[in-house]
Amino acid sequence: MAKKSELLQGSLDLLILKTIALQPLHGWAISKRIRQLSRDALEVGQGSLYPALYRLKNRGLIRADLAESEEGRPIKVYSLTAAGRRSLDDEQQRWRRFADGVEAVLAAT
Repeated sequence: MAKKSELLQGSLDLLILKTIALQPLHGWAISKRIRQLSRDALEVGQGSLYPALYRLKNRGLIRADLAESEEGRPIKVYSLTAAGRRSLDDEQQRWRRFADGVEAVLAAT
């Protein structure tokens, strides 16, 4: 599994935005879902996840609503704001251009 230091700069924010665009989730569930969606290739630890969530919230890209866990504990459930959805669209386009560029270099003979 990729360690947090192996994630490209800025890719964690994109992964979080995409994950909660699919479904609002609490922190631990975001990490678990990224791991599932990446087929266990990516693991996001709490030391990276929560600072990223705070950063995204401070930028107005996500919101945190209080909810109750299945065990009855209060939790924060994160979801995208309208600005977050626009940012996700922009970042996905940038990522795809970047990935296409890397693929072109790797395919060169």
